[in-house]
Formats: sequence, C-alpha cells, structure tokens
Amino acid sequence: MRRKASLVLLAFAVFFAALSPLLRWYAFPRLAKIPANQYQDMVLEAKNATLLDYGTMKARTVSKVTIVQTLKGNVEAAKKIEKTAGRDVVVWDGLSYVQGPDGKMVSRIPERYIFDAHSQAPVHATGEMVDGDPVKRTGIEFKWPFLTQKRDYEYFDAQTRTTNPIHYKGTQDFRGLKVYYFEQTIPWTKVPFPKTMPVAGITPESVAKTGTTRWYTTVRKFWVEPVTGAPVYGEEIHKEELRGGTLLGDRDKVTAFAGHVKMREDYIEHTVALVKSNRTLVLLMTSYLPWGFLFLGVLLLALSLWLEARSRRPADPEPAESQAPEPVIA
Repeated sequence: MRRKASLVLLAFAVFFAALSPLLRWYAFPRLAKIPANQYQDMVLEAKNATLLDYGTMKARTVSKVTIVQTLKGNVEAAKKIEKTAGRDVVVWDGLSYVQGPDGKMVSRIPERYIFDAHSQAPVHATGEMVDGDPVKRTGIEFKWPFLTQKRDYEYFDAQTRTTNPIHYKGTQDFRGLKVYYFEQTIPWTKVPFPKTMPVAGITPESVAKTGTTRWYTTVRKFWVEPVTGAPVYGEEIHKEELRGGTLLGDRDKVTAFAGHVKMREDYIEHTVALVKSNRTLVLLMTSYLPWGFLFLGVLLLALSLWLEARSRRPADPEPAESQAPEPVIA
C-alpha cells in the first residue's frame, strides 16, 4: 500500500511541477487580455489656466479648464477586424472633450485606437484615426503592456500624430502601490486645428486662409502600475499657441491654452481601487498559482520519496515466543 501511495503522490508531484511553468508562460499570455467591451472615462482639470478668448482673440486667465476623456470598446468593429487580423483585437472609440469654466466647448477630438488585446501593440486596420485623419500608430497609447518593464517605451501623441520615446524615470510609491514613473516631452510642433472649432462658422480651412498656424508642446507624465500596465495617475504641462497670419493682427503669436493638467481626485481614487483589484487577478496567474503549484509539487515529491523509503525498509523480526520450562519428572 505504501508503494502504491508513493506512486500516486509522484504522479501528482510531476503534474503540479509541470503545471507551474505552463500557467505562467503559456496560459497567462493567452488568457490575460483587455475586454473588448470595456468603457472608462476620466476627468482632468487645469486650474488657473490660460485660455484664448476667440471673441477678442486675447489670452486670459480662467479659474479652470476641464478635460473629459472617454474610451468605449466597440465590440462589433473588433469582431470584423479579428476576422482578417487572426488575433484578439480591441477597438477603442475615444473622445477628448475640453471645456472652459463656463461649460462651453473649447475643443472636441475623437479617436479610434485599434490594438492587440494581449500585448497592447497597435493593429492597423481601416478606421484607425485621430479627429477624422487616418493614422498608422506605432508604440502604445493610453495603456502599457501587462508586466511593464523598467525601460523606455514608444508612445503615440495624438496632437502631432507622431510616436516619441517616453522615458522610465524611476520607481515610486503611489497611495500604497508600487508604480513606475514615465515622462515624455514633445517639443514645439506645428499641429492641425481641430475639425470642430469653438466658434460657429469658423473652420480649420477658413483659419488656414489667414495664414495663422497652431503649435503645441507638452510634458506628459504617467505613474504606471507595472503588473497590470494601467496608469493610476497622469499629468500634462500643456501649451498651445497660434502663430502668425492676419488673424492675430500685428502679433507674432498668442497663447491658445496653457495649463498644468491633473486628474481629478475622485477619479484618482476610483482608478487606484480598480487597479488594485485587477492587479490581484494578474498576480494570481503570474506569481501566486505558479509558485504555489511548484511548492506543492516539491512537497508531494518529498512525501512520495519518504513513503517509498518506508516501503523498502525491512520488517522488524518478530520476537521468539518464550516457552514455559517443562516440569522435571523424578
């Protein structure tokens, strides 16, 4: 019986030892993915910002500029692209909506971002765009890969429609989470006017006829939770200018928008709580279960060897029965 039990334990030990690397290196890359129907929104604010008054064409300081960013998973579009791409795809229809302190629109820029559900690498397909302009992204946008590394990444900038390095600057603690801090600087670059302008009757084409151009620079900062690859906090030191042309009169340039954009507090709390819960699920497949299965396999192997050794030990000889002395007969 001991030998049979040791063989059963040995079989289980081999099973769990083999399951450990399979779960980490085979199952996890295939099971961990961004859901196609995900919806998320975020509100950012720039307090005491500089904003252009298009009525007077003069910059003024305002109490607050609000930026609402939404990302909505388009399941139907993802299914169509998957048929030709041959892999799991996520399509995010995004919108960046900027409004002034009076609630009026400053700019409205839609996006369609198509990427691999597992690696977050861009997938090029019809419909990939920024503000109606077709683009072909390289690098990441919005989200880092699962198990983010301490290195620089290529990050897509929607304003310039270009990809630039975003640099790893160190590891920090953010509200109880270990995060990687990344920073990207976009130098002054000429960028197109938004298709939807804040003043009725004014179009990018009509502004272009005046010879006025739009320029932009930003310092982009992200604090990324490395297990999930999700940013838990973000900031931008954002500046926009209008330069030259008859629209500005005799001025060379005027500030269209300048401000230090930060996530609103309630969205920080919500994001941190969401990332903490998702982090546990990822760790379950990358750390807790693989190491647990490996430890269990070693334990079962040790128990199997112990039982096998017990089964091979010779049995102790039985003590001889003592016989009572026979009576002496005279």
